Amino acid sequence: MTWAPKFRQLISYFVRRERAGGFQSPMTQGNKQKLADQQVALAFLIGLDWTIPQQWQGVREREERLKQLKRALSEGTLGAPIGTSASIRPQLLYARERSSRLAQAVAEFRVVAEYHDLEKEASALTRQIADLADESAIDRQYLQELEASTSAEVPPGPADLESVYKELGVVLPEHVKKRFDDVTLFHNSVIKNRRSYLAAELRLTRARLAERGATQERLDRRRTEVMTVLQSSGALEHYTAMQGELTRVDAEAEALRQKFDTAETLESGTVKQNLDRARLLERLQQDLAEQRSTVDAATIAFEEISRSLYEDGRSGSLIIEATKNGPLFDVQIQGKKSKGVNNMQTFCFDMTMMVLNRTRGCTPGFLVHDSHLFDGVDERQVGMALSIGAKLAKQHGFQYLVTVNTDVVPKELPPGFKLEPHILPVRLTDEGEDGGLFGIRF
Repeated sequence: MTWAPKFRQLISYFVRRERAGGFQSPMTQGNKQKLADQQVALAFLIGLDWTIPQQWQGVREREERLKQLKRALSEGTLGAPIGTSASIRPQLLYARERSSRLAQAVAEFRVVAEYHDLEKEASALTRQIADLADESAIDRQYLQELEASTSAEVPPGPADLESVYKELGVVLPEHVKKRFDDVTLFHNSVIKNRRSYLAAELRLTRARLAERGATQERLDRRRTEVMTVLQSSGALEHYTAMQGELTRVDAEAEALRQKFDTAETLESGTVKQNLDRARLLERLQQDLAEQRSTVDAATIAFEEISRSLYEDGRSGSLIIEATKNGPLFDVQIQGKKSKGVNNMQTFCFDMTMMVLNRTRGCTPGFLVHDSHLFDGVDERQVGMALSIGAKLAKQHGFQYLVTVNTDVVPKELPPGFKLEPHILPVRLTDEGEDGGLFGIRF
């Protein structure tokens, strides 16, 4: 289970290592320890509900992902910056509507293999109909002229012929030989022939107009059929182009949907994170209230150990409180901040954890400190720490192991405390042939 208490994590509070940074702070057992690891471990050691800080880490991780996403979006790493969900919604709706219309058009589209041939036929029919219309216009004009000429073709009267004849007789007396009756017959013949010609031309023109009209009507019907097919269908490349446009619009709609979902996630995620933090804070406050006796026992134990450490009556405080970022654990001992004071805070805290968990029966049964814990600590306080450790170990039945060089051992120890009974009988020396460490001579 992620961020659950583990042996390696917990044992490091009972066997601190200088190289890992175990003596830098009482609350941490290493300088690379994460906040979640610290909160879960200390909540477990003190007897609080460790699942609360575990869930708090989940909230922090989700918040970090949201921050990274917001940062990436603001910097344009994932494309154009994303606005609010309210500003994206209209664009998304319009894109979906266009996609729906195009999809319907593609579904209803009928591909005609002879589309281009029909286009050419429609153009040719249009040109033929136009040419026929031009020819009919000329014939209608000609028909009007023929009808006008037919109406004007009337033979001259006898008086007119006589007058003309007399004039010809005066002008050409020796050439005019025919009689007046012959002249009348000649004029009547000319008029008759002219009327016959005009009547024939009228019939031919009307016939051409009728035939041309029938042809135009036939061509127009065919053109209507062709145009109907062209309007209700299309060519393959037109269908392909429509499919391509549908694909593009679908991709645009999908991109907008993703932007909309991302914007909603960012907006709702922030709200949800705040609600989760508030819920966890309420759970933590409730847990501290329910475990008040445990928290009080730890606080009193730390205060008593720290008070017995100093001859001037100074004491320290173990602080456990609920915050918006999970449980806060801290220790304070009166006095100027220094490495020695910090180390004694660590000593008091470790002893407090050992006493509490020894009562609960969940400790390894030993606590190990080495000489680094006493760096910068007054000699009298070193003696008091050794005395307190021996007393608590005997009282609560655990082993307190201290590894120090002989030059670190204080010359003066608290009254009534003897160091010799607590020294392990094993002494490491290289004075004789049987000395050394693991067969190695120094």
